[in-house]
Amino acid sequence: MSITRRHLIASAGAVALPALSLRPAIAAPEFSIKYGNNLPLTHPMNTRANEMAAAINAESKGRIDFQVFPNNQLGNDTDMLSQVRSGALDFFTLSPLILGTLVPAAQISGVGFAFKDYGQVWSAVDGDLGAHVRKQIAAGSSLFAFEKIWDNGYRQITTSTRPITTPDDLKGLKIRIPPSPFWVSMFKAFEASPQTINFAEVYSALQTKVADAQENPLAIIATAKLNEVQKFCSITNHMWDGFWFLGNKKSFDRLPQDLKDIVTKHINAAGLKQRDDVKKLNDSLQADLKAKGMAFNNTEAELFRNKLRGAGFYAEWHKKFGEEAWAVLEKYTGKLV
Repeated sequence: MSITRRHLIASAGAVALPALSLRPAIAAPEFSIKYGNNLPLTHPMNTRANEMAAAINAESKGRIDFQVFPNNQLGNDTDMLSQVRSGALDFFTLSPLILGTLVPAAQISGVGFAFKDYGQVWSAVDGDLGAHVRKQIAAGSSLFAFEKIWDNGYRQITTSTRPITTPDDLKGLKIRIPPSPFWVSMFKAFEASPQTINFAEVYSALQTKVADAQENPLAIIATAKLNEVQKFCSITNHMWDGFWFLGNKKSFDRLPQDLKDIVTKHINAAGLKQRDDVKKLNDSLQADLKAKGMAFNNTEAELFRNKLRGAGFYAEWHKKFGEEAWAVLEKYTGKLV
């Protein structure tokens, strides 16, 4: 008895259908969560964020689909801050100094030449200073911040023209800074010429000489390949900078408490791991960047601190932040004014 091609196909289909119907349906996630940042995929922030997302998705048993969007995929800092405020974006990591355009009190952790070492930094931001800032964020906006701030590192100055060894070397220097009045204030106190440019445009701005200098931690200088458009790197440690892990209140509140707990646990744990990563990376990068042709020099912090005192920088910001906040800062840094 011959079997035609038509019969064979029909038989195969008849056999295949029951097998397909036995597969269990994959439930769609109940909650889709988007987190954006401005850093390259290779930065420790994104390494730990991807691990964090996988852990949240796994522990929630698929109820959450936590997605990470690095490298300005959802827009620049200004765009993403607007999105997270409106709820179009669930989470966003942002420097306290840029957040200061919305919540002025957030800037206090970045006071120039305030923190002498990481011991002072973590004591302050994990202690009363961090609590003060988080309270102000929650009170003054649609946002909230998780307990553990992530690390960006101490910021260094790079230039294409000359090394920075004393405050006088900053006079007239066209230096790119993030869009924050706090940075403008500090570099004007040094008599520089600050240019506010979003991070997404920094490389091209340096390449085309819109700015001759910029300032960032070594981890960002390396991962963003700024050494390709900058010759000198001066170890100034002029500001410590971090990233508050910000969330939209309404967006977060739609999660049931058990899922809130899972998200909070993994975000804070990832932040602590990222701190260690950034410290190790920054400590190792001088040699790597030197090998790629970047020239390094060290500086004396007290020279720059005295310049800021003389220019009235500390007195001005003491007044702006108020007695209570400034007292909390100096609890960890010692007297600045």
